[in-house]
Amino acid sequence: MSEKHKGRAALVMVDVQNDFCAGGSLAVPGADEIVPVLNEYARRFAKAHLPVYATRDWHPERTSHFKEWGGVWPPHCVAGTRGASFHPELRLPPETIVVSKGTDPDEDAYSAFQAHDYNGLPFAESLRRSGVRHLYIGGIATDYCVKFTVQDALAQGFAITILEDAVRGVDIEAGDSERALEKMKKSGASTATLDSIDEELAA
Repeated sequence: MSEKHKGRAALVMVDVQNDFCAGGSLAVPGADEIVPVLNEYARRFAKAHLPVYATRDWHPERTSHFKEWGGVWPPHCVAGTRGASFHPELRLPPETIVVSKGTDPDEDAYSAFQAHDYNGLPFAESLRRSGVRHLYIGGIATDYCVKFTVQDALAQGFAITILEDAVRGVDIEAGDSERALEKMKKSGASTATLDSIDEELAA
C-alpha cells in the first residue's frame, strides 16, 4: 500500500467465536472453513502495517437477546465462557484490537458499531483515531452481524469491502445470506477475495 493510503484501511473480523462454530450453541454452517482464510487476511494486513480488529459477542447470562428472556436466540457467547472465546485456530496478530458488543442486557447489538474496546472507546471512534476510512469485513454471520456492521459503516461514511471468501451465514430461511450480500452491494459495498486483496492494498 502506498504511503498516501497507509492506515486508511482496516481488517474487521466479525465474531469468529466458538459458539458460532462447529459444536457451538449457535453453530453457523461452514463457519470453521473461513478461519484459515481470515488468518491469511490478518497476516497480509499486519504485514502491510494496517489495523486489524476482531469483534466478539460478550453477553451477560441474562439478556433480552436470548429466548429465555424474550429474544430469538439460544444462549451463546456469554462473557468469560469457552463459547465466547475466539476459535482456537484463529491467529490474531499481536496488535489486534478486540471490541466487545452485546454487553448491555437490553440490546441485541448485532453491529460492531455498538461495540467498545478494552478501554471503553466506541468502535467508530477507535477507527477514526487510527485514520481508518475503509473497512474490509469478514466473519460470522453474513445475514446478521456482518450485515448490520456493513449497514452502520456505510451510514457513517466508511467505504466497505466484503471479503466474500471469508463470510458464512445462518440462513434461517434458505437464501438469507445471498439476499444479505446483494443488499449490502446495492447499498454501496464492494467485494474482494484473497486473489484480489494484494492488488487492492497496493492501490
